[in-house]
Amino acid sequence: MRVVLKIVGGVMLLTVVVVALAVTIVPKFLDRIYYRGPATGHFDGVRFANPDNDADTQQIQPAGRGGGRAGFFWRYFTGSDGRPAWPKSVAVQRIAPPARVEGQRMVVTWVGHASVLIQTQGLNILTDPIWAEQAGPLGTGPRRVAEPGIAFDALPKIDLVLVSHDHYDHLDKATLARIWQRDRPRIVTSLGNDSVIGQTGAKATALDWGQSVAIKPGVAVTVTRNHHWGSRWFTDRNRALWSSFVVTLPSGNVFFAGDTGMGDGQWPVEAAALGPIRLALIPIGAFRFVAGQMESGSHIGPVDAVEVYRRLGAAHAIPIHWGTFRLSFEGYDTPPKLLAAAMRCTGQSGFTPVAIGRPVEVAGYAKPATGTPMPRTALLKCLDTADVRALR
Repeated sequence: MRVVLKIVGGVMLLTVVVVALAVTIVPKFLDRIYYRGPATGHFDGVRFANPDNDADTQQIQPAGRGGGRAGFFWRYFTGSDGRPAWPKSVAVQRIAPPARVEGQRMVVTWVGHASVLIQTQGLNILTDPIWAEQAGPLGTGPRRVAEPGIAFDALPKIDLVLVSHDHYDHLDKATLARIWQRDRPRIVTSLGNDSVIGQTGAKATALDWGQSVAIKPGVAVTVTRNHHWGSRWFTDRNRALWSSFVVTLPSGNVFFAGDTGMGDGQWPVEAAALGPIRLALIPIGAFRFVAGQMESGSHIGPVDAVEVYRRLGAAHAIPIHWGTFRLSFEGYDTPPKLLAAAMRCTGQSGFTPVAIGRPVEVAGYAKPATGTPMPRTALLKCLDTADVRALR
């Protein structure tokens, strides 16, 4: 009996030691230092922050609506959140894009989620490329319901890649490695993400908000502010910066919002100050984490997306970040339906969905008609209809 007790005691002691070491060591092991540099208004020397307040990015649903991030994930993975069913797969009709598009013509193909191929000025530009089957670490995470709109082998030679931040559904190392090995493109990202990208063997140019890099005469990329956060392993939160981008072009600029909440709402105004925007890529999905929610701190929904579109002064916009990976509560087609309703309420035009895998020609820049801004409260009142309330 004494021998058994000693063995049990030894096992218990060893377990306590292992747990204690794990609590001490594992968080530090999972943490990463992606960037070192001087402190700024959005970097304290250790981690980045949103200067317009980080509090709303800490929770994924409004205060008083059922808890924070841990509660959401528990309900998500146990299937107890009452979320509407999504299709297991969505048919995609692929049309191979052209090899090049010269001059002022612009052809755009939505690959899915935040991955978009933009072809203009003889350049092939790709945003947040992800060809992975799942968006998460070690083969985990949400599984795509729509295959990539362009088969990887049909992807034309890529000249420029924009990577907005380090979340797995935006920075897919396997995809970046394949593109780098094949094409050696210029990769532009925000501070710290070049460290993550570098783990693939690829080289990236990392810039702070407001900094620019020339791509070729008449074409440059400026890294611009948005409102989000970053992490690969939870404990490395905000070690790398998140961003949107403006690609300045002779025929009107392209704005890529990346992944963003509304924040102070001034970041689209800052992007518009860099020149007229011919095309904006604006997220509309992953905004609902409880029934009826219209936005989260980290993700705008259609209600705020139409205001972002107006503040950008963009001639055209394509909604992205929906219908590929299930990241939230809302139904599969709720984002585009709610977007259409919000556009009707505000009287705007030119911000409409496109099909995954179908190249579309984007008309040249023409200054959009200026309308009277609709206060958010008025827009929500306009959207308070039976049809909108029926959207899960």
